Amino acid sequence: MAEENEHVKCLIIGSGPAGYTAAVYAARADMKPLLYQGPEPGGQLMITTDVENYPGYPEGINGPKMMEDFKKQAERFDTDIRYGLVTAVDFSNKVHSVTVDDKTTITADSIIISTGASANWLGLDSETRLRDNGGGVSACAVCDGFFYKGQDVALVGGGDSACEEASYLAKLCTKVYMIVRKDHLRASKIMQKRVLENPNIEMMFNHQTVEVLGDDQVTGVKLLNNKTNEETTIDVTGFFVAIGHTPNTQIFKEYLDMDEVGYLDHEPDSTKTKVPGVFVSGDASDSEYRQAVTAAGTGCMAALDAERYLTEIGIH
Repeated sequence: MAEENEHVKCLIIGSGPAGYTAAVYAARADMKPLLYQGPEPGGQLMITTDVENYPGYPEGINGPKMMEDFKKQAERFDTDIRYGLVTAVDFSNKVHSVTVDDKTTITADSIIISTGASANWLGLDSETRLRDNGGGVSACAVCDGFFYKGQDVALVGGGDSACEEASYLAKLCTKVYMIVRKDHLRASKIMQKRVLENPNIEMMFNHQTVEVLGDDQVTGVKLLNNKTNEETTIDVTGFFVAIGHTPNTQIFKEYLDMDEVGYLDHEPDSTKTKVPGVFVSGDASDSEYRQAVTAAGTGCMAALDAERYLTEIGIH
């Protein structure tokens, strides 16, 4: 049985660029925020080796180091940062409550959701190993494509996002092998046309990935033709997975509106959800951009919206 142990003005759930930025702004506004880091402190940047497209880091920065910098900045303004997983929420009253680790209840006048979205992976041992050691497996072409300029890469996926990422990579890379499990793309007609007519993209229909090759760095991909059962190996230095993301939002489905994938709805030009005092930032509501800098921007917006909300209800 959960026991209430404290009440806060502002509770932030999640600790990626959105959550930490929200904490910096909330703390400087004297909202005394409490931030729970969740199961993956730092979010997806913790599996990103090098970040070269975030302003303020002219030489680039390691993803985990960047998140440590974000955390230190939030702590500098006295954000209370704790480890813990939010396991239940109750947004039915004016003062909201969350349960942490099934045992502690926190009530809050305002809540900022920054739980992010997790990339979907194929689940191969070789994919996981090379992803986790920075060996050339990525789920973000815009983030990491630059590192493969002039090289051959492979990308898995057949939807709009996959076509967008393949088109982006084709501007940088000599060749992009697009691995599609079915005999057709499921992307919109205009996106299909874009990749099918691109001379730098070679379609691999009816293929699925058996293994990502390489000890410390991707050197190739072993594929299986699911029509002929023939195995093929292609030589590449990068392997991109574009089979979608899953927002970490299911815990909120009883109280908040979301799309069919799970991205939380919010008011236009705002971070407000349909529940007064509950705001959303970062990839939990962003299926379009999914960048650290855009997540940080919406974290700022959520803190400003929360501050205005608290003022309106007379909490200072």
